[in-house]
Amino acid sequence: MIARDALAQLPVRTALPALREALDGAGTAVLCAPPGTGKTTLVPLELAGLTGAGPRRRVLVAEPRRIAARAAARRMAWLLGGKTGEQVGFTVRGERRAGPRTAVEVVTTGVLLQRLQRDPELAGVDVVVLDECHERHLDADTCAAFLLDVRETLRPELRLVAASATTDAQGWARLLGGSDGAAQVVEAAGVSHPVDVVWAPPERPVRPAHGLRVDPALLTHVAGVVRRALRERSGDVLCFLPGVGEIGRIAGELAGVDAEVLQVHGRAPAEVQDAVLAGGDGVRRVVLATSVAESSLTVPGVRVVVDSGLARVPRMDHARGLSALTTVRASRAAARQRAGRAGREAPGVVYRCWAEGEDARLPAFPEPEIKVADLTAFALQTACWGDPSASGLALLDPPPAGALAAAREVLTTIGAVDGDGRATPRGARMARMGVHPRLARALLDGAAEVGVKRAAEVVALLSEEPPRAYGDDLAAAWRTARRGGDGYAARWRQEARRLASVGAEPGVARGSGGSAGAGGSAGAGGSAESGAAVGARASAGADAGANAGANAGASDDVVAGLVAALAFPERVARSRGVGGYLMASGTGAELAGAGPGAGARAGDGSRLRDAGWLAVAVADRPVASVSARVRLAAVIDEGTARAAARALYSSGEEVGWSEGEVVARTVTRLGAIELSSRPLGAPDPELLRDAVVSGLRQEGLGLLRWSPAAQALRQRMAFLHREVGAPWPDVSDAALLERAWDWLGIELGRARRRADLERIDAGQALNRLLPWATGDAARFDALAPERVEVPSGSRIRVDYGGEQPVLAVKLQELFGWHESPRVADGRVPVLVHLLSPAGRPAAVTADLASFWRDGYRAVRAELRGRYPKHPWPEDPTTAEPTRHTSARLKRG
Repeated sequence: MIARDALAQLPVRTALPALREALDGAGTAVLCAPPGTGKTTLVPLELAGLTGAGPRRRVLVAEPRRIAARAAARRMAWLLGGKTGEQVGFTVRGERRAGPRTAVEVVTTGVLLQRLQRDPELAGVDVVVLDECHERHLDADTCAAFLLDVRETLRPELRLVAASATTDAQGWARLLGGSDGAAQVVEAAGVSHPVDVVWAPPERPVRPAHGLRVDPALLTHVAGVVRRALRERSGDVLCFLPGVGEIGRIAGELAGVDAEVLQVHGRAPAEVQDAVLAGGDGVRRVVLATSVAESSLTVPGVRVVVDSGLARVPRMDHARGLSALTTVRASRAAARQRAGRAGREAPGVVYRCWAEGEDARLPAFPEPEIKVADLTAFALQTACWGDPSASGLALLDPPPAGALAAAREVLTTIGAVDGDGRATPRGARMARMGVHPRLARALLDGAAEVGVKRAAEVVALLSEEPPRAYGDDLAAAWRTARRGGDGYAARWRQEARRLASVGAEPGVARGSGGSAGAGGSAGAGGSAESGAAVGARASAGADAGANAGANAGASDDVVAGLVAALAFPERVARSRGVGGYLMASGTGAELAGAGPGAGARAGDGSRLRDAGWLAVAVADRPVASVSARVRLAAVIDEGTARAAARALYSSGEEVGWSEGEVVARTVTRLGAIELSSRPLGAPDPELLRDAVVSGLRQEGLGLLRWSPAAQALRQRMAFLHREVGAPWPDVSDAALLERAWDWLGIELGRARRRADLERIDAGQALNRLLPWATGDAARFDALAPERVEVPSGSRIRVDYGGEQPVLAVKLQELFGWHESPRVADGRVPVLVHLLSPAGRPAAVTADLASFWRDGYRAVRAELRGRYPKHPWPEDPTTAEPTRHTSARLKRG
């Protein structure tokens, strides 16, 4: 029986006429409705005609999270007086409750993407509601783009609603409206209950969160605020925290409180999530939750929200190939969503664990995932959609070019796309597997090596990182999951069965990105089977299904290492001692607890510590650290590493500069890992010269012999390049290093070490850059004379080291000289530094005639008493120039 009283109380009802009108007209709309108004529950039922209003339609509702999809379906089914799977159903990864009578189906955005790839027309679906679009998850943005493409090209009658409580409504309206103009924004006035705000910052400053680390002092403070809320307010408490680790810590600190402490997060068992959402039985509750409880969920009984102000979001370090979660300040939009949870059923209160003055500095909305996340899965989806560059898709934010290029490189390596970025048949199969393309590659190629069941079990471990309690050894975690009775183990078994099913489906076997075979393990418990042995069998190219069980003799350690290495070949790593490793990508890695000063404690209790080679499955890079931190890995041998990362294998001659000399070797590498080397007897002369140039660039031009004459020559050439331009060359450091062959070729051909470079006369070599071919070099001394003859007969050196040429000469030597000298064909006046008889500066002028007329008297009055033996005539323009005293001048 339909709960009409409950439906009638939902405020979004007032917006339904406008929403229907918008959908019947343009076919798209943006629905803005505050939390608790019924946009997630009433709107789909009304659009489907299940409440008795309007025609019957099939409605698909896309939620960003599994917990929200299940909860929304259950709530709608309850409102209709039925059960999920009947008129209202849901589908999430690994679980489906829907049937032929289902008119409203709630799915995750990931499931919707899979459906769109299989059936772009969404046959039988009349309306799609994208819920909580403000969160800007990558899958949701991609779904919106694909759906708009479908409306444009295949099904213009398909209706599309973007719904959220807090969003950039106008941005979504422009996107959904397309070329026809902005879609209509329908707003529902919220009548949710008032929520008071209590600012509860820590008494003492806490360290900002970085990476996955949150200051324990802040968590202790949050726990204290929860206790305070229990004392000051009635009703259940909902506390928002960034992750599972913080939830566990707060739960420990709340031991002994007079309330039931529950934990809600994406990894929590479905029955625990259901119990939280079903409401309490009279016992007061404290619900510790991640951001999964921000949207689409009503937790019954909650009157108080405690907001830590933190969120955990994905970040991609493209330089190191590491994708990880990081902790950030929650946006103001997220804070409003969280606060709204307290006012869903009655007046409430939110305790915000930061100062009111900080609130305005928070970001307005969450950063779109497309800007910061790993785009490999997105790139494969767009390639399968037929738009590898995503340039034809309607996206609120375009994907960053660098991130998309990095993603395409990964996809090319694993054989998912061709050289033009188009999806291969192998790539299309990967896209249908519902896991990251790297893991799809590991499943496909690993199944051919070790059987689909075992490959699927390891991939399931990699698709959702095991709890910390499972340890950092992937093979040991696998064994723990097999015998585990916790929620993670249950989910792992379900996912492993699903992956085994899709991995066994007929399809493309190994492609260009496939494994050439691998195996082997080192360390305690490893198999004696070598990588070459497993690789030899794999070379037969058996299909995954046919090969299932063929390698039953391989140990768990071999299988776990192989599959992890196939998923992340650039992360195979070789030990460099004391818990430190070098990954094939070139990034250093350390076991948790390893590093300077950690000593033998690094990785204690883990067999990874003594391994020569690792396949790193999960790693992150702490802020300010140059190395990655290994969180989950498997022990492998070199054969496995070579086979799984064969695309990174290289062998060739390397001639380079190292520690002051040329080193020539034949080297084999696995990415950045040097496997072997031997001296090279007769290296290519051009490679030798290139190595010397590299050494010169490393050491700098100061390594050459720069005599005063060489420095003066370089200054004169630089002056002409600056003042005249072509054909006079640029002689800056950068230019000289760029043209090293042009002026140092002969000498570089003979140099092999630093001492050889130190003997090169830079001035002699620099002469080669003068424009001899055009004949202009003959005018060099005229344009930039090294010396200038002054009236006394002296030839004085011109200093070209500053912005203007300088002639420093004794004042008496310039008597009778009416004009200052000029260089560069008279373009540039020389700055004259007039010196006293003792050689000290007396005056500076670029206009000698003006100095004789206006400045000379003051200089004469000041210096004639100090230097009485030298001539100080009244009229210097007619006096005889001299280098000597007055007496010597009279003697002739």
